[in-house]
Amino acid sequence: MPILPENKSRYPKNWKQIRADILKRADNKCEFCGIENYAIRENGSKVVLTVAHLDHCPENCDFNNLRALCQKCHNTYDAPHRAETRKSKRELKLKEGNG
Repeated sequence: MPILPENKSRYPKNWKQIRADILKRADNKCEFCGIENYAIRENGSKVVLTVAHLDHCPENCDFNNLRALCQKCHNTYDAPHRAETRKSKRELKLKEGNG
């Protein structure tokens, strides 16, 4: 996943090197499904590996917290967290009378 501009300051200055190290550790393959970086899926889409923070915290760049994932696996892994975040934001808006 691309780093959103509003989150860029949450990543360490050496993020590019950390990312390269994680991809190397993963042998340039998704650590969940094993598909290779830049492979072409059956639907014609190109795989681009991303690095996922398992705890969803960009500040935590411990290698045990990072995984090289294809977009499909990364989105699947993040889906429950995104749903919970959306739910929390909705509840907060309702509580504040903005919803």
